[in-house]
Amino acid sequence: MKIKKAIDKAKLSRQHTMLSDKPLQDISGMSSVKAPVYSESRCVVPDTDILEKNRCVSMFSDSPYLGSYKILRTQIQKSVLDKNWKTLMVTSALPGEGKTLTAINLSLTFARAFDLTVLLIDCDLHRQDVHKYMGIKSDLGLMDYLMNDVPLKDLIIWPSIDKMTLISGGRTVQETTEILTSPRMRSMVDEVKNRYQDRYIIFDVPPVLMGADAIAFASFVDCIIMVVEAGKTSMEDINKALDLIPKEKFLGFVLNKDNTPNENSYYY
Repeated sequence: MKIKKAIDKAKLSRQHTMLSDKPLQDISGMSSVKAPVYSESRCVVPDTDILEKNRCVSMFSDSPYLGSYKILRTQIQKSVLDKNWKTLMVTSALPGEGKTLTAINLSLTFARAFDLTVLLIDCDLHRQDVHKYMGIKSDLGLMDYLMNDVPLKDLIIWPSIDKMTLISGGRTVQETTEILTSPRMRSMVDEVKNRYQDRYIIFDVPPVLMGADAIAFASFVDCIIMVVEAGKTSMEDINKALDLIPKEKFLGFVLNKDNTPNENSYYY
C-alpha cells in the first residue's frame, strides 16, 4: 500500500475535453501552457464564494492545504505510472467522511499539472453533490446519459478552469446499482478513458458500506482510494469496507479532518 495517509482540507475546481494551442485563463487567475479548448462542453462559471465556503481549497493558490493535495497527487501518480492506470474511484466507508470534497480537490490538483487533464464524474446517483459544492448550476447529469440517451458532450461541464471538466447534476434515483453497472456505463468509462492519453478520470462513488454501488463499480476502474475521517471512522468499518473491494486495486487511504499540528504528517 503506497498511500497510507494524506491530509484532506482543501478548496479548488478544474477539467478538460478538447485540446488546441489556444491559451486560456481560468477563474483562479492561473494560466497553463497550451490550455485546452472546450468546444464539446458547457461552460458554466463556478461561484467562487461557494467554492471557498465549501472548502474547495485546491482552487486557490494561496491555500495552506494545497501542498497536501499535491503530495497526494504525486503519490497516486507514482503508484499508477508503470501500470498506465487512468481511472480512479474515490469512496469512503460511510457517508459524511469527505469523499466528495476530496474528489473535487484532488481533481483540481491534477488539473494544475502542466501535462495532465482531468475529468471528474459524479457517480453518486443518490445525491449528485459535486456541482453544488462548486457553486455550479446543472440540470443534466449521469442519469440523463444512462437512462435518456443524452449525448456525453451535452453533459460535460467546463467550469472555466483550464484542463478540468466534470459531469454532475440532474435527477437522482434510489435504485442505482443496476444502472451504475450497466453496459452503457461500462462503455462510457471506456470511452472517456481512451479518448485522451493525458487524461485522468476521477469517479466520486457512494460509500462502500451503504449499498452495492461502490462494490460493483470497482470492476470498472483501475484503482481505488478510500477517504476516512480522523477521530470518526472506526477500524471495524474500515476493515469491513476493505474486505468488499478488490485489494489489487486499492491504493490506500486519505485521512480527512486531521488536526495534527504538523501539516506534513501525511504518511506512517
